[in-house]
Amino acid sequence: MASFRSSWDGSWVAAGPDDSEKSPSRAGLRWLGHATTLITDRDTHVLTDPVLTPRVAHLRRRRGLPPTGPRVLNPDVVLLSHLHADHTHLPSLRLIDEEAPIVVPRGAPDAVPALRALGHRLIEVRAGDTVGIGGVSIRAVPAAHDGRRWRRGPRSTAALGYLVTGDKRTYFAGDTDLYPDLGDWVTDVDLALLPVGGWGPTLGEGHMDPYRAVQAAHTVAAKHSVPIHYGTLWPIGMDSVRPGMFFGPGAEFVRMARRENLDVCELAPGEQLADQFGA
Repeated sequence: MASFRSSWDGSWVAAGPDDSEKSPSRAGLRWLGHATTLITDRDTHVLTDPVLTPRVAHLRRRRGLPPTGPRVLNPDVVLLSHLHADHTHLPSLRLIDEEAPIVVPRGAPDAVPALRALGHRLIEVRAGDTVGIGGVSIRAVPAAHDGRRWRRGPRSTAALGYLVTGDKRTYFAGDTDLYPDLGDWVTDVDLALLPVGGWGPTLGEGHMDPYRAVQAAHTVAAKHSVPIHYGTLWPIGMDSVRPGMFFGPGAEFVRMARRENLDVCELAPGEQLADQFGA
């Protein structure tokens, strides 16, 4: 899918990779696949849940190439939503500029001792905490998802979402289901990055499907929404198993959302906000 240079609401801009640093004062979004996004606001570049390699354990990158381009490896800050390996991917974190701070859920270094090798770069937060980085503030908000690294063990580390506020308000949901007080934590956002699927032929607890993601867009009063967390990673050798669960969630979310007059845009991995997004 092509990338176009355009804008919506006069501030967000969709630019090709070579243009990403030419308009640093504008807000922008690039989806890099799965839950990896590059948010730009007030000349600050925020990288979320980086997966920058061709595979993660038993999962391979089925669509799109490993992310490249300006500020992918040298963001101003990295946000990790929770400790599952497709969100806290240690090999990818080791590729990122060692000066970039990494915001993690409180207790993450105890749950994943290998994170301690990143040392002073780690900033531990819990829901309600706010961190200032460059020109933006980053507020941690709850997520309804299992925050543990493994399925067994104590639930000592909570999953989080993040609200990035600069000239715009961007909600990165990470991996979550709807929860009763979501609208108390997050509201009136300019852009919501909402998970609509997963990485396999089933979708367990703690996830949103397209229908629930549409509900979330309403709940947070999102002016614009982009579906994430689908259509990127898939178990090796399972391409023929329920392919609709891989390819379908983004388009289904868009269809459902537009029926309810929501402004949404489906991107391909690596693509930025394009001119069909918004009016």
